[in-house]
Amino acid sequence: MHPYLAGLAGGALIGLSVAGLMLLNGRIAGISGLVAGLGQDRGERRLTDLAFVAGLISGPALFAWLSGAWPEMRFVASLPVLALAGLLVGFGTRLGSGCTSGHGVAGLARLSPRSLMAVLTFLAAGMLTVAALRWLAP
Repeated sequence: MHPYLAGLAGGALIGLSVAGLMLLNGRIAGISGLVAGLGQDRGERRLTDLAFVAGLISGPALFAWLSGAWPEMRFVASLPVLALAGLLVGFGTRLGSGCTSGHGVAGLARLSPRSLMAVLTFLAAGMLTVAALRWLAP
């Protein structure tokens, strides 16, 4: 399999799922909002949130079934660092009223100025973080 084929297929599936949720339910596929919705009583909307998140979680198993191998993952940080990073990302998504999936995939597709500013902020923060880490730990 060509090394870019899996990424291309994954991107296409993300685009289709975001478009499908918007067209069929009128909802934005922001993962942080969908996951947050699982802890609230939203009636039928909770079932949609649960189905969408279950689809995300089952993705690697589907990949393994179709390709015959599990996706390769490598963690270079310790568990406490990963936990802290997850908490900071969660805080940032609440502060920024959404995450990269909601703003970057759905928001930019709708030409949302707020999403454009959020994505530019995400990218700038990511670039600064990488530059700082490379400078501190060459």
